[in-house]
Amino acid sequence: MANTPQAKKRIRRNARRAAINGNRISRIRTYVKKAEAAIAAGDKEAATVAMAQVQPELARGVAKGVVHKNTASRKFSRLTKAVAALG
Repeated sequence: MANTPQAKKRIRRNARRAAINGNRISRIRTYVKKAEAAIAAGDKEAATVAMAQVQPELARGVAKGVVHKNTASRKFSRLTKAVAALG
């Protein structure tokens, strides 16, 4: 149990940050799922539009520190390859 004021403050702050970071990760996952759904449906137009939304979200996640740079790069690369394969 936290005894010092600083430790109590850290607990409060960590809870707030965890909620914010959870929302960010959820938002990224939602956009990735939309792109994957468009790819699975074989709709190149929708997949291209979805990819245009995924890229900045992944980049923002990297900038905010909720997603590792290589993870974002890998996800975007795989999605890009899948969209290119549709054509």
